[in-house]
Amino acid sequence: MTSLITSDLDRTLIYSAAALQLTIPDALAPRLLCVEVYERKPLSYMTEAAAALLTELADHAVFVPTTTRTREQYGRIRLPGPAPRYAICANGGHLLVDGESDRDWQRAVGARLADECASLAEVRAHLLAAADPAWLLKERVAEDLFAYLVVERSLLPDGWTAELSAWAETKGWTVSLQGRKIYAVPKPLTKSAAVRELVRRTGAERVLAAGDSLLDADLLLAADHAWRPGHGELADTGWAPRHVTALAERGVEAGEEILRRFTATVTRAVGDAEPAAVRAGFRAEARAETPTAGATAGTTGAAAPAAGGTARPTVPAPGAAETPAAL
Repeated sequence: MTSLITSDLDRTLIYSAAALQLTIPDALAPRLLCVEVYERKPLSYMTEAAAALLTELADHAVFVPTTTRTREQYGRIRLPGPAPRYAICANGGHLLVDGESDRDWQRAVGARLADECASLAEVRAHLLAAADPAWLLKERVAEDLFAYLVVERSLLPDGWTAELSAWAETKGWTVSLQGRKIYAVPKPLTKSAAVRELVRRTGAERVLAAGDSLLDADLLLAADHAWRPGHGELADTGWAPRHVTALAERGVEAGEEILRRFTATVTRAVGDAEPAAVRAGFRAEARAETPTAGATAGTTGAAAPAAGGTARPTVPAPGAAETPAAL
């Protein structure tokens, strides 16, 4: 069985020093491997055990780093093991093949954004008008696809993000608060759409996924099985659909545990694989149970499934033409 493994990076597989959440005595702390340097300083880490698991994973599955980072930001990361052939950047806006952005995919994404949501210019103008200079540190546009604010989290007013999310909903956009960053992203710009295209191209029969934030929810819903760490937006809302395993581990230990689960799943004996119904294809309607930024702890934000369960389209045979499928 061909498995495609798609995982968020920041706070899922790799961690800044501030996000490590080490709770054990220093003498017992795991050895860390630096996987990103920024301005000549180490920035992101994973445990050495996680690095070994990721290297092993490449022998058994198609591993696809999947991130909201821009291509430039992703380019700073040096993951252990062979360089992945595919990567997804800008929350699905760029599909990298051997390090180059796929032009056909770019055109397909651009067409859908133009048809289905408000313009970046309109949303950016609202962000700047609504933000208070007292807590706004930076405002950035990523790949001319979406915008984000860097804020002083301690000064951010209660309810501001929820109000922004409600406004964005009317414009076909979504909002996600991650650390000190508030992202505003078009709803059609999803990680799961890019993964669906890779399933079509590779003929993968099973998709595994991991992520921690609201922007990862559609990715996890679209997988045959997925994991989320014990920290992050999804954990804070108690979000855990049936096929998503909510891990207890937090911080860098969660990244190691996710890779352990990935490896155990893809190296499992064929006789122990999922039932045929699970292998049948890639999950449709990935956004059906996506939580909102205003969700409260203990709720899933899930919609009731349609009668008969979620429909699953057939995975196309390997070798199909590589024209982008519908997003």
